[in-house]
Amino acid sequence: MSFWEAFVLAVVEGLTEFLPVSSTGHMIIASYFMGINQSDFVKIFNVNIQFGAILSVVVLYWKRFFQSLTFYYKLFIAFIPAAVFGLLLNDYIDALLENVVVVAISLILGGIVLLFIDRYFNKNTLEVDEMSYKKAFYIGFFQCIAMIPGVSRSAATIIGGMSTQLSRKAAAEFSFFLAVPTMFAAASYKLLKGYDTITADHISTLLIGNLIAFLVALAAIKFFISYVTKYGFKVFGIYRIIVGIIILLIVLSGGQLSL
Repeated sequence: MSFWEAFVLAVVEGLTEFLPVSSTGHMIIASYFMGINQSDFVKIFNVNIQFGAILSVVVLYWKRFFQSLTFYYKLFIAFIPAAVFGLLLNDYIDALLENVVVVAISLILGGIVLLFIDRYFNKNTLEVDEMSYKKAFYIGFFQCIAMIPGVSRSAATIIGGMSTQLSRKAAAEFSFFLAVPTMFAAASYKLLKGYDTITADHISTLLIGNLIAFLVALAAIKFFISYVTKYGFKVFGIYRIIVGIIILLIVLSGGQLSL
C-alpha cells in the first residue's frame, strides 16, 4: 500500500466513521477503485486508524470525560452488549465482512430507515445527562445490530438513542461517546491478533494514517452535529441508498470488492 493509498483510506475513515453512512461501505469502494490488494497489513491499517478517529471525540468533548462517574457508568452499561456479542460472534462477523452484498443491502435498508426517522421522533427533547441506565443499556443492543457490516455503528446507535426519546443532537453525541470504548476495544483486539504482521516499515504509515483520520474526524463531527441539529438525517438516508446501489451495480457487473 502506497502513501497516497493510505492517505485516502485515512481520509475516508475520518469522514465516515461518525456519520450514519457506514465507514465499511466507503472503505470497500475506496479500496476497489484504488485497486488495493487486501494484505494482512492493509486489514490491520483499516482497523488501526480507528484509534485516530476516536481520539477526535475525546478532544472535542474532553469536558464530558471529566464530568462525572455517572457518565462512565452509562457508557459502560451501553458497551456491555457489544462486548459480549462481539467476542462471541467475531469469526462470524469477519465472514460477513467479506460478503459485500450484505454490506450493500444493509446500506440500503438503513438508508430507508433514516429517510423517516425524523418524522417519527421529531418531538424528542431528552439530553444525555437525563438518560437512564436502562435506556443506555437499550442503546447498547442497537449497537450490536451494527455488527452486520454496512449497518453503520453510528446509524444504529443514533436510531437507538432517538427511540429512547433522545434529541437528534443528544443521540448523535452519545453515539460518539459510545464509540470510544467500543472502537478502542475492537481495534485493540484486531491489533493484538495481527501484530506479528506489522514490520518497522509499517509504523510510519500507521502513525500518519491515525493523524489524518484524527484531523478529518474532528471536522466531520463538527459538521455532522451542526447539520443534523438543523436538518435531520434524510440526506444521509438518500446517500446510503445511492452508495448501496453503487456497490450492487459493481458486483453485478463482475467487479471484485473486498475489505
